[in-house]
Amino acid sequence: MVEKEDRKAVLARVHGKVQGVWYRGWTVDTANRLGLAGWVRNRGDGTVEALFAGPADAVDRMLEACRRGPSAAVVSDIAVEPARDPGPGVFEQRPTQ
Repeated sequence: MVEKEDRKAVLARVHGKVQGVWYRGWTVDTANRLGLAGWVRNRGDGTVEALFAGPADAVDRMLEACRRGPSAAVVSDIAVEPARDPGPGVFEQRPTQ
């Protein structure tokens, strides 16, 4: 018997020097490598916001990677809250909000 996949969805807001340093592109590449669904976008306040959904262990690995980010980024904090799981799908970059 195959158990239902242990899925998790979170909304993350990344603070620090995270715009203009390829953070969104890096996030898309990393999330796709981990098989996650969701999106990433810049916010007008200088943060980056992302919804990560997928296997719980992959979401946790993504959040850990986000604490480092791409080499030019300087992450000072990540605020994470539970989110509604959009289900399986793609991970995409969205326009700034």
